[in-house]
Amino acid sequence: MSDNPVFDRIRDDITSNDVVLYMKGTPVFPQCGFSATVVQVLSHIGVKFKGIDVLADPGLRQGIKDFASWPTIPQLYVKGEFVGGCDIIREMFQSGELQELLKSKGVAVTQAA
Repeated sequence: MSDNPVFDRIRDDITSNDVVLYMKGTPVFPQCGFSATVVQVLSHIGVKFKGIDVLADPGLRQGIKDFASWPTIPQLYVKGEFVGGCDIIREMFQSGELQELLKSKGVAVTQAA
């Protein structure tokens, strides 16, 4: 597919999981406030997601930034598509747009917009 094993790993993660959050730390123990905010939003609306700790792998930490052409972490992917970072996710949640996006992609949420 490519000659970049980090990109191959990212493609595999985002295609084999409906919702993936590349973050600092884990969903149980976030290592930065921005990651913690996105975890709180996803947990609040009841979305099941895979959290991937970029601090555990420096190659992945830089690779995900290059993959998405997005300079910051966390990064949220839904059904293989990059959605955004902390500020975008928070704004989408507050407007109800995040819940609508998830539902339109067939991802179960327990809290409506």
